[in-house]
Amino acid sequence: MPEGVQRVARALQDKGHPHAPVMLQDAVRTAQQAADALGIAVGQIAKSIIFRRKSDDAAVLVITSGDRRVDEKKVDAIVGKTGRADAGFVKSRTGYSIGGVSPVAHVQPSVTLIDRELFRFEEIWAAAGHPHGVFKLRPHDLERLTGAPVADVVQSVEGG
Repeated sequence: MPEGVQRVARALQDKGHPHAPVMLQDAVRTAQQAADALGIAVGQIAKSIIFRRKSDDAAVLVITSGDRRVDEKKVDAIVGKTGRADAGFVKSRTGYSIGGVSPVAHVQPSVTLIDRELFRFEEIWAAAGHPHGVFKLRPHDLERLTGAPVADVVQSVEGG
């Protein structure tokens, strides 16, 4: 298994998580690709989006439902002004490449927020440190594994 997936597996095992990472045959760099590969709704994919906080250059991780878009103004209201994070920043702060950023086991701690929309689902899947790696969990497991608060961080959905 790739190093990033091994790091995620160790972190999950250390915290008593019942599901180890699974390696898929094809890369799943987008929420839709992951959902298709797993045979689940795209909303059940826990996307890890990294922003760069302007005040201190900290990585801000927003874990959001795969069928939602992050509202940067809502994130900024909670953690302070953020900007886009390029691939180099994401890799240096998390230890993962874009397309495989896990919500756990970052090489440097990230400021983390969990999208409340994930709680629509009993079961979700998150990246496990590599574009081919994923692991199964429940939304409440994200709170336990990350210690992060649940927040309203996504754009409003029409009609919902």
